[in-house]
Amino acid sequence: MDSQGTISGQELQQWYDWAKQEAVSAHISPSEVDWFVLAMTPLDSLSLRLGLFKERSQIPINCPLPKLSQLWQRRVKERVPLQYLVGMTPWRRFSLKVSPDVLIPRPETELIIDFALKAVQHSPNPHLSSGHWVDLGTGSGAIALGLADSFPQATIHAVDTSIEALTIAQENALKEGFSSQIHLYQGSWWTPLQHLQGQVSAMVSNPPYIPTSLLSQLQPEVKEHEPILALDGGHEGFDAINYLIDTSPNYLISGGIFLVEMMAGQGEKISKLLQESSRYQDINLLPDLAGIARFALAYRC
Repeated sequence: MDSQGTISGQELQQWYDWAKQEAVSAHISPSEVDWFVLAMTPLDSLSLRLGLFKERSQIPINCPLPKLSQLWQRRVKERVPLQYLVGMTPWRRFSLKVSPDVLIPRPETELIIDFALKAVQHSPNPHLSSGHWVDLGTGSGAIALGLADSFPQATIHAVDTSIEALTIAQENALKEGFSSQIHLYQGSWWTPLQHLQGQVSAMVSNPPYIPTSLLSQLQPEVKEHEPILALDGGHEGFDAINYLIDTSPNYLISGGIFLVEMMAGQGEKISKLLQESSRYQDINLLPDLAGIARFALAYRC
């Protein structure tokens, strides 16, 4: 940890109590204060919860106390997500760099990697785990990293339209040791991957799927701070997913995997679109941790 200084346990306790009160007043979960302190100091959750740090004379901290308070005020008053204030977020076994240029990877999206692993086991094609895997709309590179980690024999191709997002994805791939396995491309969806037509083992994506009319109803943390490009799925929310359903068979090998995240309630329509395409088989809707269908899986005929 790059320590910017130290703070006494008593000072930290006073700040901690103040920040908790600010959180409650602003209807923000007080547990966010814990997450923030753990990200900014080397304390562990047990010593924080039990207050074991109070008697310590010096605790390393990433920024001076006034700056810490300033950051917390931005969380409370401006509704800036903590992950952007800290500049990182935990995701699967990684600690990923994030900024307002990329969507914050959600815990639910971690499941897409587990479903990809299961999909390989159930595919009629036995060679999928060592082929070309594609993450379209990679953002921070989270899905690409999860795939590289799970399929060490695969070559991962990650695409995004945003140079800023790709810069962050590159940093994350370097930091986690996957920069030689993950190839990054700037462009729209499949466009930079023409050379892979008919060769792709799997396309895994968390595309924009929120209907344009619903964007204004999102929490301020999302609508005011996360990139709209990564959220706006068009009039009914299906623009990107529709495009992926139409184009992916041109790239996938027989038995290749089509796996996307979607919004709750979109499953029936997406399942119908996949069926109508007549280029997919074994179409499945898969549940998130709450049991709600949030992923669509199919195999190229």
